[in-house]
Amino acid sequence: MAAIGDVARLAGVSKATASRALSGRGHVAVATRRRVEAAAAEIGYIASPDAASLVTGRTKNVGVVIPFVNRWFFGEVLEGIERALLAAGYDLTLYNVGDTGPVRDRVFEFFLARKRVDAVIAVGVDLTSREAEGLEQRGKPLVRLGGGEPGGARLSIDDRAVGALATEHLLHLGHTRVAHLAGAGAAAAPWSVHGQRRLGYLDAIAAAGLGDAVAGSAASGAAATLLEGEMTMPGGYTAALQLLGRPGPRATAVFAASDEMAFGVIRAAERLGLSVPRDLSVIGVDGHEYGEMFGLTTISQSPGDQGRLAVDVVLRLLGEGEHADPLPDSGAPLPTRLVVRASTTAPGR
Repeated sequence: MAAIGDVARLAGVSKATASRALSGRGHVAVATRRRVEAAAAEIGYIASPDAASLVTGRTKNVGVVIPFVNRWFFGEVLEGIERALLAAGYDLTLYNVGDTGPVRDRVFEFFLARKRVDAVIAVGVDLTSREAEGLEQRGKPLVRLGGGEPGGARLSIDDRAVGALATEHLLHLGHTRVAHLAGAGAAAAPWSVHGQRRLGYLDAIAAAGLGDAVAGSAASGAAATLLEGEMTMPGGYTAALQLLGRPGPRATAVFAASDEMAFGVIRAAERLGLSVPRDLSVIGVDGHEYGEMFGLTTISQSPGDQGRLAVDVVLRLLGEGEHADPLPDSGAPLPTRLVVRASTTAPGR
């Protein structure tokens, strides 16, 4: 089996220079680096991650904690993270965790805290103070993408402002009976992503003078209605059937907490013989790749770019790349934009 000494002899450099050239750590002239890489390729030398870890104290591995792997937003974020980590020479270990339970406890108390990861990216997961502090105590930099509660470097859009903007778009079109399909548990977890979007909806409804939103099944003639459901197409479909299928005055516009929910609303409206947007305007959040196909108005974000940005912050916290200093958490929200399509219009058109 080829060793670093064999590479050094073939390239005509010292073992230390060969090691620096292959690890990317320390200055090595470009011509020398290429000569060492060519020598390594010629004799089939592959650097041992374990040996490098003993020298550097790093594993070149980042733990990624995510609540769902089968939803579009999380899949896009994960793809952005993976591509950025691979480009930086890092691997990732993925942990799919729920809200509570022994599996989650084991992930944070053993796999992330004690096993070999250099840092952690938490995507849309509301970490407890104990979980965040445990990582900090063991020197594991933490970057949080979305989710609530303080701790670690945090990157997120302003979900409350997004909820207000989506609702205001419908109100400005002239709708006065505007419903919100919130994510499950939004009322009980106001700090969460879907909780913040719910609060934004309430802010806009109150500012428009439409009174308090009615939770649960829509009251007859109510100007505003709140229902909760899973942030998926089936979740939106089921909640919309409940909202739109009742007798009496119904909502003329719906703000869904995610694009996938909004797709379900559109399908439910079709089943009930309602035309979108003539009978019902629908707006979502995310910028889903199928949004244009559905003609869906949405508040767009860029989950893939968010994943890449999270990796950039991790690398800075680890002192990697061009920036030796950690990136400060300024608290500035990530960008979003209103994309108006065919699913929203003035009522009765």
